[in-house]
Amino acid sequence: MSNASMQIAAPSGLLSLALFVIAVAVLALLAGSFWYGNRIKLREPPRPRPEEQPHLPPEGPVHEIRENREPDEVPRIPKGGRPLTPYELSNMQTRPSASKERRRWSRGSSGSFGGGGLGAH
Repeated sequence: MSNASMQIAAPSGLLSLALFVIAVAVLALLAGSFWYGNRIKLREPPRPRPEEQPHLPPEGPVHEIRENREPDEVPRIPKGGRPLTPYELSNMQTRPSASKERRRWSRGSSGSFGGGGLGAH
C-alpha cells in the first residue's frame, strides 16, 4: 500500500463529527414531530363519553325490509313532438309495487352482462 492510500483509509475525525451531527439532527426531528403531534392531538375534541354513544331504539334493533319497487313512468312524447332532454326530466322516483312476487330474469340468462350465462336465445 502506498502512503496516500493509508492516509485515505485512516479514520477521519471530521467524518465522525459529521455522522454525530446528522444523528443528533435526526433525533431532534423525531422529538419535534412527537411534540407537534401531541399539540395537534390536544386541540382535537375529546372522545365521546359512554352516555354520548349511540343506543338501540326502545323497540329493539331495526331489521331489513324486503319490498319490490317499480319506477315512475317516463313521459310520452306526442307524435311530431321533440324528444325530451335529460334536463327536462325530473328525478325518476320509485314506489312500492303491489306485486309481492320477485321478478326473475329470463330462463338461461344470468341477469347481467358478461355474467357467464348463455343468454336469451
